Amino acid sequence: MSEWDIKKLQILRTLSERGTVTATARTLQMTPSAVSQQLSNLAKQLGVRLLEAHGRRVRLTDAAHLVLRHAEAVFAQLEKADAELTAYVQGEAGEVRVGAFSTAVPALVVPAVRALRGAAPGISVRVRETEAAQAYELLAAGEVDIALSLAVQAPAAVDADTRFTRESLLADPLDVALPVDHRLASAPDLRLASLAAEPWIFGGSGPWSEITRAACEAAGFTPTQAHSASGWTSILAMVEAGMGVALVPRMAAVRRDGVLMRELTEDHPTRHVIAAVRRGAATGVAVSRVLVALREAVPCRTR
Repeated sequence: MSEWDIKKLQILRTLSERGTVTATARTLQMTPSAVSQQLSNLAKQLGVRLLEAHGRRVRLTDAAHLVLRHAEAVFAQLEKADAELTAYVQGEAGEVRVGAFSTAVPALVVPAVRALRGAAPGISVRVRETEAAQAYELLAAGEVDIALSLAVQAPAAVDADTRFTRESLLADPLDVALPVDHRLASAPDLRLASLAAEPWIFGGSGPWSEITRAACEAAGFTPTQAHSASGWTSILAMVEAGMGVALVPRMAAVRRDGVLMRELTEDHPTRHVIAAVRRGAATGVAVSRVLVALREAVPCRTR
């Protein structure tokens, strides 16, 4: 029987995620030569080639992908075992690290922490604000236990990414931000299609860019990106100056003099706020209680 070494399998998985030996070494705080040596040893233990040359880099062989497919089930079972063992030792206690994007911290995480102080005082929550696009990287690296991110749609019942268990906490409505003197500021029943010719302001990449583009494309047009920004202060300042229009999540609750927020009653665009944990980890008492608190923190109007 082949020898399956968990530590070496984790290195192989990190290489699959990061793409290069150098990036893998940086993530795992190892030297590139140590990463290569560990993977060479794993290949010998399993009796198959795991890597092949691809230009100046290496890529995973079909055998390596087969190994990782089975390894994911092993990692999930270990997460579950660790969660059950922690629950056995600590009971309803422990620290849960939550990585969340900026608007989710005051809207969801802080209310959840307040509720847990009374309901489960033995559970502490450590918050790490991060970009939505980076949340899964932190989760995969074991740097957070729960990641809050964004998506165009709710996760499918059978998630294609076997590393995580994901759920949609809420579908957050999107309003359109217009300058107060915009020609459509007082138009009845404003629709996204009416803004097809406008210059748009949204992030250059990541979930928020995908969400804005998807909402506009669902309305029948591709938005012309005039300016790129990720912070609401910058976005609304540009809207106020007449430099473009933008979609703004209602959960963000951002306001600025000179900017009018209009509800799109016909289109109903939304963004999904996603909670993710490593597969198997949701059975842990502490993580489970924090997930429940996050669900209960969702505003009633968006449930």
